[in-house]
Amino acid sequence: MKRALFLCAVLLAFSSSLLFAQENARAIVKKANDKFRGKSSYSEATLTVIKPRWSRAISLKIWALEPDYALILVTKPARDKGTVTLKRKREVWNWIPSIRRMIKIPPSMMMQSWMGSDFTNDDLVRESSIVEDYNHKITANEIFNGYDCYVIQSDPRPEANVVWGKIISWISKNKFLFLKSEYYDEDGNLIKTMLASKIKKMDDRIIPTYIELIPNNKPGQKTIFEYHKIDFNISIDPSFFSQQNMKRVR
Repeated sequence: MKRALFLCAVLLAFSSSLLFAQENARAIVKKANDKFRGKSSYSEATLTVIKPRWSRAISLKIWALEPDYALILVTKPARDKGTVTLKRKREVWNWIPSIRRMIKIPPSMMMQSWMGSDFTNDDLVRESSIVEDYNHKITANEIFNGYDCYVIQSDPRPEANVVWGKIISWISKNKFLFLKSEYYDEDGNLIKTMLASKIKKMDDRIIPTYIELIPNNKPGQKTIFEYHKIDFNISIDPSFFSQQNMKRVR
């Protein structure tokens, strides 16, 4: 009887420590994720698409009201100026001014390329949540680019509607910065890697401002997303994120 009680106590302690480790990993991911978000934000950025034989830069203005609303306006180049992507809760829309068409993006197209880049529609509007849709665990501690980091593996929850089989992230222990993430498919194949650098103060926080997204099987190709300005916790109403405003926002 004593042996059985001892084994139960050991199993209970192990389960409790495992649950604590999972909760601790989730807290780390949430802190890093919240760095980029705030309750609301306005940002200006450049998206640079680099292919083996050509490249192009796209200037953006982005408004967000977390977690349900986002509006992305293309301001340059001239041929794409006025193109808008809107997220309202579970719906995503594109306004294409050159053809005067409003297009609803179905869930089946969330993983398609946005503006010819290595970012998907899901990346830009964050339809899925790395905090809520994944279970997290710390798998190692490593130095990356001079930063002491937690290495955290994020596996999808059984009920979550996500495409990644797992995500492995390097998050700095100091300031909780996402510095590297690897995205794997359901078969365990590495699909793309995200690298973040140029740590700067933006508004009231310090974050990486230069993000490279590198596909694993496309040599010479990558997409760079660079922030020039971010204002966090701005005053903005959900009514701003409307199909009508997509046609007139500047």
